[in-house]
Amino acid sequence: MIDTIRKTSVSLKGFYIVTIIGGIFMAIVLDTQLLEGLQQAIKKANETNTSVLFSKVVKMHALSPLSFYKIGKEQFQGERLFWQEPIDKISIVGLGKVDILRTDSDKHRFESIELAWEKLLENSFIQTEEKLPATGPILFGGFSFDYEKSHSILWERFGDNFFYVPQYMLTNCNNGTYFTTNIICTPNGNIKKFLDVIERGETLRNSTFKMNEYENELLYMDEKEAEQWKQQVANAVSKMQSSHIDKIVLARELRLKFKHAISCEMVLDKLLKEQQTSYVFSLEIDNDCFIGASPERLVKKEQNEVLSTCLAGSIARGSTEEEDDELGTTLLHDPKNLIEHQYVVQSIRKTFLDECIEVNVPNEPVLMKTKHIQHLYTPVRAKCEEGKSILHLVAKLHPTPALGGLPKQDAVRWIRENESLQRGFYGAPIGWTDAYGNGEFAVALRSALIQVNEASLFAGCGIVEDSIPEEEYKETWIKFKPMLNALGGV
Repeated sequence: MIDTIRKTSVSLKGFYIVTIIGGIFMAIVLDTQLLEGLQQAIKKANETNTSVLFSKVVKMHALSPLSFYKIGKEQFQGERLFWQEPIDKISIVGLGKVDILRTDSDKHRFESIELAWEKLLENSFIQTEEKLPATGPILFGGFSFDYEKSHSILWERFGDNFFYVPQYMLTNCNNGTYFTTNIICTPNGNIKKFLDVIERGETLRNSTFKMNEYENELLYMDEKEAEQWKQQVANAVSKMQSSHIDKIVLARELRLKFKHAISCEMVLDKLLKEQQTSYVFSLEIDNDCFIGASPERLVKKEQNEVLSTCLAGSIARGSTEEEDDELGTTLLHDPKNLIEHQYVVQSIRKTFLDECIEVNVPNEPVLMKTKHIQHLYTPVRAKCEEGKSILHLVAKLHPTPALGGLPKQDAVRWIRENESLQRGFYGAPIGWTDAYGNGEFAVALRSALIQVNEASLFAGCGIVEDSIPEEEYKETWIKFKPMLNALGGV
């Protein structure tokens, strides 16, 4: 039982909400700037007869992203997001939604989402002491791999694209921990209702949560059309041998069923511990959760600095240090993987030369090692002109040859017509952009779609003229391992 008493007064000392919870007084002090900002937002909403986004950012005590994600389970399950860059850089956790942005499934989808975001920001008030990346209102979400093949029962809740602005957001970065509260102020809005939102956020960021761990039994594992997939690889090889297509990426699905509902919190916990060189992400929509640990950045933008990653060509990790080094050396000198990697490098370099300035590309790849896989890796850096958005760059880059093939349009058309998998958000851009033009999108690899006690895992391979179907099939099992391990399937 919670009894709440409020006393409000406006003065130079601030705006107070006094709450009694279980007999304990909690005094929440809201400065007059916040009250004035809310009043201005409501006034603008009334004058324009439109909704106005109000955003308040405060620095807070240190809190782990996963803890905040767990705290939101009871109230916001189905409305949570999680994002963490490799090696504990920027991390974002969102709870609740204040606005959802979706658009038609067509070639203009990137531009349409960008225009909707810009329109939302036009009517906004942001209160913050400093404009730090990933604080204030952000737009988080993703697109399907192929807008012409984005309608399926498996991905029904996600559709072709899905973005939203979280109501409460925790951001961890090098400067500290920040808490953002976003509110949509409607015409004739009640300020007390909006203050309830502020109070609820204050309670959230001072809450604790203890998760009860349990064992979850794997009931069965179903490879979806494994032999048919090998035949698709053979067909792709035949197509490349008789056409100008250089590379086609094919993916397949592994379906798992467990005895109990899968805990997204426990899966994230394992991914954060085991995949520290990857982007760990989670996007919930109702009872579905798209979750993963991708090693591949599509593009990052901070002010006018942009960065992309060429990641193609892979091999397993060794069981000993010596074996691991041998496998890495083999990968660095393997003609098939080097050619596949170079396709990606050439494609991203060309896009950056068209869209950016001061493009820097290393001459040779190096190894990126995750727990289960080694990849050929080449970072690409550049600068972009003022006003060029990250969503514009996403549109130009997606899909890279690492996930589609080369030439892009021909390879994607062949995948659309021949691949049996409904990729949905797998292999597609997922990430965020803020109100200041910063943002980051990863390629949604090493991922799973969790649906209560079942999960679909996805893995793909780059097919070239000398690819061998059985070897490509074995490679997909290596790529299933990160999510299999996190889910408890091995």
